[in-house]
Amino acid sequence: MWLGTVGLVLTLLVADFVIAARRPHRVGLVEAAVWSAAYVGIALAFGLALWLLLGSRSGTAYYTGWLIEKSLSVDNLFVFVIIMGRFGVPPDHQHKVLLFGITAALALRAILIAAGAAAIELFSPVFVLFGLLLIFTAVQLVRHRNDDPDPEANPILRYARRVLPTAGLHGGRLFARVDGRRAVTPLFLVFLSIGSSDLLFALDSIPAVFGVTRDPFIVFCANAFALLGLRALYFLIQGLLERLIYLSLGLAGILGFIGVKLILEFMHQHVSAAVPAIPIPVALAVILVALAVTAAASLLVSRAHPDRRSHAGALRRRDNGRTTSNPP
Repeated sequence: MWLGTVGLVLTLLVADFVIAARRPHRVGLVEAAVWSAAYVGIALAFGLALWLLLGSRSGTAYYTGWLIEKSLSVDNLFVFVIIMGRFGVPPDHQHKVLLFGITAALALRAILIAAGAAAIELFSPVFVLFGLLLIFTAVQLVRHRNDDPDPEANPILRYARRVLPTAGLHGGRLFARVDGRRAVTPLFLVFLSIGSSDLLFALDSIPAVFGVTRDPFIVFCANAFALLGLRALYFLIQGLLERLIYLSLGLAGILGFIGVKLILEFMHQHVSAAVPAIPIPVALAVILVALAVTAAASLLVSRAHPDRRSHAGALRRRDNGRTTSNPP
């Protein structure tokens, strides 16, 4: 099953690369909707296959983990939108940069999942540490929901700027030659910024999925199929992002809930069976309700008050204005 799943993921990535390399183009709403629907369909069909092959518990765990990753990835898109705006990436080349960034993120997450599974196997209190990390992240998400993400503060990006020679866009390539020297283009810096940002996101999202299941195969599948549709989702919901006013609050509630679930599960198994453990179906129901309430409240408020926008949406408009008046 590992071989078959990795083969399917690689096949989908290769197909994405072939499409992206065919010609640089602005991804329209219809194209993004078709690809988003296709990836959601593939993810749901894969979960059904797991349900039939491994049983309802594994199937429910996969769907719950995939839903967590998918919802958290929407919040990640806020940062991706801001990065694209700050660097002034032309719309024709955004899908290519996203594809490279998502591929790198998938490889890094596979390593983190293996490390997390090994840590849980060797040291069971890691569950408590994961739980506390998620609760801390939830609190920070609420406290800093209106702060401006600053891509330039990324230490990896700052180091790359300092040591690597840079060039212009050069037709959307990541590397170019300037005066006989190999140099990186702004698209490479954007790719580096997106990939390293997603690595930080993974430090929260992977423990959240481990809060649903300890099976590294299920954790990997949930991450892989959530990330694969991220490129199309980016173009599909760029406008909607401005209206998701309460998304950060909803995701903070989900992360805090999963953190409590992790701690309760550890106490149930290692302290006293009298401590209640939260079943996976209950966790799935709570996450669905939280997402539904968050989306409904955001859309209702934004419809009643059209001038209200999410903080990231306001930043996006500001950065787009800068790019229009001062093109790269």
